[in-house]
Amino acid sequence: MEAPGRERGLTADRGRPGPRHGGENPPDMSESDADVTRADAVGRAPRAAPWVGRLAAYADHGPLPVVLLGLTVVTGVVDAVSYIALGHVFVANMTGNVVLLGFALAGAPGLSVTASLTAMAAFLVGAAIGGALGRRIAHHRGALARTGIAAEVVLLAAAFVAALGAGEPITGSRRYAVIVLLAVALGGQNAVARRIAVPDLTTTVLTLTLTALAADAHFAGGPGSASLRRIAAVAAMFAGALAGGLLTVHASPAAALALATATAGAIALGAHRIARSRAGWAVRGP
Repeated sequence: MEAPGRERGLTADRGRPGPRHGGENPPDMSESDADVTRADAVGRAPRAAPWVGRLAAYADHGPLPVVLLGLTVVTGVVDAVSYIALGHVFVANMTGNVVLLGFALAGAPGLSVTASLTAMAAFLVGAAIGGALGRRIAHHRGALARTGIAAEVVLLAAAFVAALGAGEPITGSRRYAVIVLLAVALGGQNAVARRIAVPDLTTTVLTLTLTALAADAHFAGGPGSASLRRIAAVAAMFAGALAGGLLTVHASPAAALALATATAGAIALGAHRIARSRAGWAVRGP
């Protein structure tokens, strides 16, 4: 006989369902079902590894810092190719390119005014396209990342095809074709990263990142709270530049561009997943 005031499966307090199986999920709902239900509540956003939240507040940026760090690796690879194999010109680091242009105009050997100007012009075209894309897809940072990186993969793949069979350095019209394709790709990447707006992760510029790393460090009396993100950005650029340099020098420029294309492609697949999220870090209000 059941105790007075109790119904089957209910507590005595206002008939609320009592705990079952030690207070865990009901027997008809597994742990994986519960995870799916929780994911549905945030638009099936991927669950983050604990270290991701240390790069930047997950509630504000989700996995976007990881995406931008991946693009920073791509930048290192691409600039290694452009500087070593395309006649001492940068296609991503425009600060360096402006300086090299000044050196070239001063008559420094081994530098090209035409190549530097071509890279700068193509970069501006890419940045303009990326800016227009950012305004068109302003409502969702994940969707913007997916579309922008997909376009970048196409341009990187085209540069890889253009560089196939070329030695180091790449010369002639093929040199300028590769410069234009890479600079447009990296200009677009910069504009998209700017719109996504994760602090310290521009994907190309490290001067301010290094400045902030030192100025805000504990030993300088600062909070030091963003040190991991800033160190990760520097490490990503270095890793990309090292890998790109090794491949360009010891294999071929095309091999390094194959690495850049494959890396960007993998990032694009990850961005496709986060583009479906409806979490607060992904969706912007009107």
